[in-house]
Amino acid sequence: MKPNFSRLLLALFFILALFPLADRAFAYIGPGAGFAVLSSFFMLFVAFFLAIVNLISWPLRYLWKRARGKNAYKNAKVKRVIILGLDGLDPELTGGFMSQGELPNFKRLREQGHFAPLATTFPSISPVAWSSFQTGTNPGKHNIFDFLTPHWKSYLPELSSALIGNVARVIHFGKYEIPVGKPALKLLRRSVAFWNILADKGIFANILRVPITFPPEKSKALLLSAMCVPDIRGTQGSFTFYSTNQQRGQHTGGTQISVEKKNGAFCSYLPGPPNPMTKAHDQIRLSFKVSRNGKPGQAVLEIDRQKHPLELGKYTDWVKVTFRTGAGGKITGLCRFLLKQLEPEFEMYVTPINIDPEKPALPISTPAYYSTYLAKKMGPFATLGLAEDTWALNERVIDEKDFLQQTWDIHAERERMFFDAIENLDQGLLAIVFDATDRIQHTFIRYLHEDHPANRDREKVLYKDEIRNLYKKCDDLVGRTLEKMGDDTVLMVMSDHGFKPFKRGVNLNRWLYDNGYLVLQKDGNGGEWFEGVEWSQTKAYALGLAGIFINRKGREGKGIVAPEEAVRLKNEIAEKLETLRDPERAENAINKVYDSATVMNGPYVKNAPDLIVGYKPGYRASWASVTGTVMEDLFTDNTKAWGGDHCMDPKTVPGIFFCNKKIREGDLTIMDIAPTVLDLFGQKIPSYMDGKVMAMSIDEK
Repeated sequence: MKPNFSRLLLALFFILALFPLADRAFAYIGPGAGFAVLSSFFMLFVAFFLAIVNLISWPLRYLWKRARGKNAYKNAKVKRVIILGLDGLDPELTGGFMSQGELPNFKRLREQGHFAPLATTFPSISPVAWSSFQTGTNPGKHNIFDFLTPHWKSYLPELSSALIGNVARVIHFGKYEIPVGKPALKLLRRSVAFWNILADKGIFANILRVPITFPPEKSKALLLSAMCVPDIRGTQGSFTFYSTNQQRGQHTGGTQISVEKKNGAFCSYLPGPPNPMTKAHDQIRLSFKVSRNGKPGQAVLEIDRQKHPLELGKYTDWVKVTFRTGAGGKITGLCRFLLKQLEPEFEMYVTPINIDPEKPALPISTPAYYSTYLAKKMGPFATLGLAEDTWALNERVIDEKDFLQQTWDIHAERERMFFDAIENLDQGLLAIVFDATDRIQHTFIRYLHEDHPANRDREKVLYKDEIRNLYKKCDDLVGRTLEKMGDDTVLMVMSDHGFKPFKRGVNLNRWLYDNGYLVLQKDGNGGEWFEGVEWSQTKAYALGLAGIFINRKGREGKGIVAPEEAVRLKNEIAEKLETLRDPERAENAINKVYDSATVMNGPYVKNAPDLIVGYKPGYRASWASVTGTVMEDLFTDNTKAWGGDHCMDPKTVPGIFFCNKKIREGDLTIMDIAPTVLDLFGQKIPSYMDGKVMAMSIDEK
């Protein structure tokens, strides 16, 4: 929205919306932590009072901001900067489709301005790359190295980007307990996002769904969080599947629940969050029933005192569900229902339950009521960090058609936000990231490779053009952006990495075990999360998508490798791994193993994996290796729908960079965007930034 009026509009909106939100439960959800209440009615009263003060004092603040705003932009080279992030868009595929005449708007950008590969980070993993985009620094300065990081004492995985904790104190009252105060809730990404630097200087910034912005930092920018926002059950996205067929079994990434048939209706429950108000933290459940309505392929869902029509093969709109904690407490979420089958067996899929942006159970935006404002203006929308349910597709709970519909629906929600933000961007920065490009390439790039293991015994023709269609839709988005953005605007279209097929998995922990670097207990089975590992004899272990850790003395809880030995050990492991061959394909699986101390620098390198494995395209850490499992086989075929990836040698998966302005220099990296945007607005570049200012052809004012 326009810089001069955005805070006023939000303050007015908050006052109008506050009373209906009196039952709102501000809370934090984390894996294993359950709900921890962040606010009370007193805090809501304080928020209401501050909103009133904000409104009353607006005339004086408006005059001050107007004067400050003029001064803030006095050295700016442009009026507006728009950054359109298309997660995972690949330069090779983009160039190929352009050469075939498929992408006229990308071609126009290339001819008018600039197109080049954009070097990604070490490792080439989304949270790492987007953190470098935000801060203009290498990972050693922003402290994000993967989705997961090991707890140094327990070796168990932790979310790398956010600290998740419980409330420190509770008041016990019979079977209830009342949380007192706020739980630990902290963004672990270090350094400073460039939009915060701009906003602190009085330059307007609106940041929509850029990854690694959860939990939202205190900021003068407008921001809606993205990657790592959990669902209301505390996970990174858990679907629910219902069936009267008990043979379907359990699923990774979701829960299967049985259905009982009563009086012709199908009855079950929707699992919610753990109850923060009870000592046992029992899971809150919401009963529902599905009844036929007399029309073929149709039924009616009754849940939470409301009725919703169901039709075979079609998603419902977002359904608001309320989980009651007792003592008047409520936790609301959003989910969509997909009726898969009515006979001979009943089957229904439910998306992960998203945090309701209108009544968020924990902070997902800055200011806190920005998500509420957007929901009131745009309608309900997905808030989960990884909202497109790739695991439900992997598990064949939904099919490709269902997945595409879900993904494009979420994309459409974001488009509405984006174009509304452009309409209201008088001056300043607008940055947004679209995820469909990443999710669809992860799951459909296999159709470009007939020999992909995931294509065995599956239909290979119906979706063979889906990647091409994806890129054409992105081209259309770019074209509409060019039409709407106005003059005196710099447009950057970029991605954080590219994509390659993921055909074969490498179980690094198996390799470490076979080569004597990881030791199992006598009866150890090498299970998930290092079950059965004998740490007193283990020198190295693998966790996550690209990293090997040395079991160091003084860092790990049971570390045995001295500092002087660690350097030799790293070199030894790297040299051996670089010769690793896949016997089935008679080729090397790894291009290069990088020492993190040589590809990054900064105060947080000590937290990084000691070695970063640069897989050859076609290979990646196996699914079991990611979770610290020692499998029997070193190499396995990847037969999951998730058949494309980028967690490979970073030099083989650069992102893209388009700009509507000419750029006079060659090689670009994702770290260059932050200092370039600061320079465009006439701001000093912080000395800690590693990126360089792009030599952009812009008429100086």
